[in-house]
Amino acid sequence: MASVRFTVTPTKAEDLPGLSDTSPDISSRSGARVRFGSRESVNRSDPLSEVSGGGTAGGGGDTPEHSSVDQGDGNSKISSVYINNTHGVDDDDFYDRNLALFEEEMDTRPKVSSLLNRLANYTNLTQGAKEHEEAESIGEKKKSPQMGTFMGVYLPCLQNIFGVILFLRLTWVVGNAGVLQGLCIVFVCCCCTMLTAISMSAIATNGVVPAGGAYFMISRSLGPEFGGAVGLCFYLGTTFAGAMYILGAIEILLMYIAPKAAIFESKHPEGEGAAMLNNMRVYGSICLLLMSLLVFVGVKYVNKLASIFLACVIVSIVSIYVGALVSAFKPPQFPVCMLGNRTISGHEIDDNKCAKFIHPAPALVNETTSIWKLFCDGPELNASCDKYFNSNNFSEIAGIPGLASGVISENLWSAYLSKGDVVEKGSLESSVDAHPASTHQPYVFADITTSFTLLVGIFFPSVTGIMAGSNRSGDLKDAQRSIPIGTILAILTTSIVYLTSVVLFGACIEGVVLRDKFGDSVKGNLVVGTLAWPSPWVIVIGSFFSTCGAGLQSLTGAPRLLQAIAKDNIIPFLRVFGHGKANGEPTWALLLTALIAELGILIASLDLVAPILTMFFLMCYLFVNLACGLQTLLRTPNWRPRFSYYHWTLSFLGMTICLALMFISSWYYAIVAMVIAGMIYKYIEYHGAEKEWGDGIRGLSLSAARYALLRLEEGPPHTKNWRPQVLVLLKLDEDAHVKSPRLLTFASQLKAGKGLTIVGTVVSGNFLQSYGEALAAEQTLKHLMDKERVKGFCQCIVAQKPREGISHMIQSSGLGGMKPNTVVMGWPHAWRQSEDPQSWKTFINTVRVTTAAHLALLVPKNISLFPSNSEPCTEGYIDVWWIVHDGGMLMLLPFLLRQHKVWRKCGMRIFTVAQMEDNSIQMKKDLATFLYHLRIEAEVEVVEMHDSDISAYTYERTLMMEQRSQMLRQMRLSKSDREREVSLALIVCEARASPLSSSTSSSKQRVHVSVSYQAQLVKDRNSMLRLTSGSSEHHRRVQMTWTKEKTSQYRATHSGCSTPEGFRDMDHSNVRRMHTAVKLNEVIVNKSHDARLVLLNMPGPPRNPDGDENYMEFLEVLTEGLERVLLVRGGGSEVITIYS
Repeated sequence: MASVRFTVTPTKAEDLPGLSDTSPDISSRSGARVRFGSRESVNRSDPLSEVSGGGTAGGGGDTPEHSSVDQGDGNSKISSVYINNTHGVDDDDFYDRNLALFEEEMDTRPKVSSLLNRLANYTNLTQGAKEHEEAESIGEKKKSPQMGTFMGVYLPCLQNIFGVILFLRLTWVVGNAGVLQGLCIVFVCCCCTMLTAISMSAIATNGVVPAGGAYFMISRSLGPEFGGAVGLCFYLGTTFAGAMYILGAIEILLMYIAPKAAIFESKHPEGEGAAMLNNMRVYGSICLLLMSLLVFVGVKYVNKLASIFLACVIVSIVSIYVGALVSAFKPPQFPVCMLGNRTISGHEIDDNKCAKFIHPAPALVNETTSIWKLFCDGPELNASCDKYFNSNNFSEIAGIPGLASGVISENLWSAYLSKGDVVEKGSLESSVDAHPASTHQPYVFADITTSFTLLVGIFFPSVTGIMAGSNRSGDLKDAQRSIPIGTILAILTTSIVYLTSVVLFGACIEGVVLRDKFGDSVKGNLVVGTLAWPSPWVIVIGSFFSTCGAGLQSLTGAPRLLQAIAKDNIIPFLRVFGHGKANGEPTWALLLTALIAELGILIASLDLVAPILTMFFLMCYLFVNLACGLQTLLRTPNWRPRFSYYHWTLSFLGMTICLALMFISSWYYAIVAMVIAGMIYKYIEYHGAEKEWGDGIRGLSLSAARYALLRLEEGPPHTKNWRPQVLVLLKLDEDAHVKSPRLLTFASQLKAGKGLTIVGTVVSGNFLQSYGEALAAEQTLKHLMDKERVKGFCQCIVAQKPREGISHMIQSSGLGGMKPNTVVMGWPHAWRQSEDPQSWKTFINTVRVTTAAHLALLVPKNISLFPSNSEPCTEGYIDVWWIVHDGGMLMLLPFLLRQHKVWRKCGMRIFTVAQMEDNSIQMKKDLATFLYHLRIEAEVEVVEMHDSDISAYTYERTLMMEQRSQMLRQMRLSKSDREREVSLALIVCEARASPLSSSTSSSKQRVHVSVSYQAQLVKDRNSMLRLTSGSSEHHRRVQMTWTKEKTSQYRATHSGCSTPEGFRDMDHSNVRRMHTAVKLNEVIVNKSHDARLVLLNMPGPPRNPDGDENYMEFLEVLTEGLERVLLVRGGGSEVITIYS
């Protein structure tokens, strides 16, 4: 027995006694169990490990614990000491010493020997089937697949390809299309299947294909959407094929085996067709019920009958070839009666006389035949007869002239008929005054209008069935070798049979007989049966059983295909069909299959059902070719088929032929099939479970994304193409919940589903230790994005400090031209009350980072008050306060917001500020013109801000701001001294209570106010007035206007104040900034107090970091009294243009 040997040398060879070869036979070792984790089985505290280690180092001692020699079949076999087994933990010592560097990763990175052993024992049976799992759990020994190419692929493909069309319709196709066009039809259809087989072989040999056939290959190559759509099309095609085979079997039964079994009969010729359809429906439904019960009882019975059915097919085909050869020497006798050039139905000739009179007459008087009565009013010679009957004579021609007759010259060209036309022989003479025949007369009529395209649709099902080999991949010994060889040989065989059959039919059978679909001209015999040897019954019986077998195979395969799709869980409403009986049989899927097949049987016409399944099969073949061509062009690293005789041009040629055949055979069926596939595709895309199968469509997306990114990298984006690519910064609490989910809601409203959105967060800690926490945070973000229906990406960065993480995220997010250009972040809520200043310091640092990176910044304030996606604003305005130009962001953002349903009904107002030297009237005109060119509809207003003296309120706010900054700075210097915090607060209160007093005694005038209230400071002017209303004198002083002279006088007067150092002088720049904030806030609150949203220019942070806290205070003052504010800071580039 051949065995796999691994040469492993853990130590010197002479250290192992009795071992001359260091190649242990692992494949034949019994009782060994390979484990991926060896670390757990090594007991380092075991003294035997130390002894063995020492013994090995010594080089002379025997170590029987480590090498047990078996005297088996003549070869020295060793229980391997290099691979873990269950004989003892000491065996791992050698291995542990040689691969100690890797021991800590053995649970995720197994030994090569273990991996190879696992792969060698791999079975390609369907994984997940209940019976297989049970067998594995109880240690049952599974029977390895043993089927080869001939039995496993070639013969099943032959059985599935040869079918009802060959026996019932191929002669009729040749008769109507002629030999040349018939060869063309067969050749194109066979080319289609051959090219598809080449593509399928490449896919099937690119790795192990579990049992699942075409569905598995397409879904794993093109993704779940295409796989589900094409899988269902393939399922419907297989189901309708079952219906077609059953209809074919019933047609053979009622037409050629037992015509008297018909239940419905018509007394009038016009109703014969309808009666026949009703018979087909009744018998077809009964046959479908019996076949479904047989499949339900057990597939093993179907498989046992398969060989019998295949033998019937082969015997029938052989009899056709033998009959064709015999006809060259002794043509079979099937005379056809002709009236002029019109064919007479053989059913109507009761006395076998193809003539008007019986000759010779016994009484020397001409007696009329039975045909005479069908054309005349009576049997008398002087009866009134049909004009064409009177003008033409009867003649008999050979229905099967034979191979040597030369009839092929007449059958070369097409002879298409319209419905109701009489089947005629063009070479026979006919009366000139012929008129349309009546259906009451015994002619052979065409039952449907024929054309090249119709014949293509009817014939194509006879070349389907090429997937039979790939469907049995789980039973093949070497699927990657058997599938290509067996499938291509089967297609070559069937193609040769079809092509030669077209020629033989055209060379042996009379044209009128070929065009006679049901063999009426040869007394109801099956047309192809007339050519068979030794008897037509060989074909009749053989074709009946072969069609029954093909129907059983379809009813067996279709439910399993549906079950495979349902078990993949990509189409939610099909999940119920993934269940079945205890042994895994798809009961529910079989029930659905039977119901769909019943729909095909109710159509009752073989010629109408065939084009339906043609569409579904062509759709399937088209996507098989697409999958192969796509994988080849993309050069996916995993695309390494063993079958090397493929090329992307062949795949695309096959795809083109499939598409052309779909529209050639029936353009409306093609559109319906595509619509069905498209609906299934979109359904899976929106509602199905997401699967990652490494499919080609994903590879195509990657290639397209790479191409697009490289194109975007060629130059900076034009202003017309600018759109906000948003990076949303979210903060998580201790429980990994998003603190401000409305930020993402606002981002979704801003994007309206378009453009790039990256949602990011920072996890504090070390990456090696916090990796799991980062994954959990990422899942939280993804869940929130799904909830808010935001299409985009999430990014989680682990950093020691949040500000560093945010900086890294802003620098590294995105790729190439798809980098974010806008940052959305929340306002630090309650930053004044926070003991830790890191929140607002991180905020200001982020503002600086975005400015340095030339990114736009959006800061929604009071984000909790912003509307959700389910709360549309029915009225109101979005107010834009355009104070400084920032590249047009303030103009563009309201336009984008109003694209969303929440803000759609809001109007837009734009306010700008005019100084004393500005012409406000002209500014308003210019702004209106500018908006007109921007194609933005908005109300325009110019607000005049006159120069005014700085109010006492401004000085008061500035003083409080500076005092608070000083207080907190000293608190940070000595955090342990809590008493000092109280004293500082009282000092601040004293300074605020009597700012103009010259008294140096502060103890009598202290106002006792709580520390928490002092830390909160003043929020509006009214609170300031309440705080400073200790006396009427103080009240009047607060309301006065401060001038520069009075300020200087105040400072000179209070130079000796006992306030601590740093509280005496106020920074004039802070006073000016506070003045601007107060004045702007007054104007904005006055004009926009009722606005739904206020957009405002966000001033930049100070260059000196010492003024960061003052900057926060300025922003607070600027936005006081406003419900919803969006602070906007441009990125330094133009984002809107008036040009087209």
